[in-house]
Amino acid sequence: MLNIIKSLFGPRGIKITAGELAEKFGLELRGDKNAVVRGVAPIADARPGQLAFYSTEQNSSAFKILPIDVLRKTRATVILLQPAQINDAPNGATLLITDTPRGNIVKILGEIYREKPRFGVSSDARVERGVFFRSRKTNYVGQFATIERGAVIEPGVKIYPGAYIGRNVSLGRGTIVHSGAHIENATIGADCVINANAVIGKNGFGYTRQNGKNVFIPHVGRVVLGDRVSVGANTCIDRGAMTDTVVGDGTKIDNLCQIAHGVVIGQECFLAACTGLAGGTVIGDRTLLAGNVGVANGVHIGDDVEIGAKSGVFRNIPSGARAMGYPAAVGMEFFRNYAWLRKHANKD
Repeated sequence: MLNIIKSLFGPRGIKITAGELAEKFGLELRGDKNAVVRGVAPIADARPGQLAFYSTEQNSSAFKILPIDVLRKTRATVILLQPAQINDAPNGATLLITDTPRGNIVKILGEIYREKPRFGVSSDARVERGVFFRSRKTNYVGQFATIERGAVIEPGVKIYPGAYIGRNVSLGRGTIVHSGAHIENATIGADCVINANAVIGKNGFGYTRQNGKNVFIPHVGRVVLGDRVSVGANTCIDRGAMTDTVVGDGTKIDNLCQIAHGVVIGQECFLAACTGLAGGTVIGDRTLLAGNVGVANGVHIGDDVEIGAKSGVFRNIPSGARAMGYPAAVGMEFFRNYAWLRKHANKD
């Protein structure tokens, strides 16, 4: 019964052959080019008619290499694997061979489970006069979405029900804005994904104390997202006070993050859930901040930095460093501090 329910309500893949996948993605094919793939599954759980992959790539410590017996016992009809594992594949399986199965499985998932195209502007959407669609026939605007005057919508943009696009917002080609997202005072690049209930371009937490009272500082900056940026659900990115808040190309921001006014984030970074960046923080390229990291005002973090979960960063961190702790310490300094604490704690 459970399998029937899954088949009815689970994600459904398109029907495609191994030969079509090999041709589309430049893969070497061994076996039946007409073998039909109707879905993708983990290699240990795959059933006939499904595609699975096996890889010994170690792109990061998060990727675990499965025992080779998992490959030998799989029931998958089509297997994506590396040349070194060909002899361990079960007899009768159709093989798609590549040096990079992990990279190619991403492409295959996108192909098999691609969403059906959506086009048109719902009659229940509120689109003000003065919204500029560069290619309206390629756009989708769902029910009860709002787009205010002065917004620029590039070709291929999808705006899902209930989203809000404020005045003078620009959405780049192919960008997707999910339900409940709120965007104003922002320029969004191409192929970005703004997930549900994200808030981009509202005022930051900027105040000054005058005569014993907290006085709000007007914000006149914007938010500028590069291309291929992903913003997680319920994440907030504040507009700058006088300068722009900037997020570089390819950076991925998880759910429930807070990016304050005037923050600059480089290209191809990862910010895990509940990360908070105070105003004026500058982060270099390819930097990784694990979950619940907090960064103080005006801190500069270099390129290729990794910061461990729950760290509190109060001072600058140089490029290439690994830091963790509260307050965050770089490299062996953290382990020396930890060893000292353990030593003295045991004496008590």
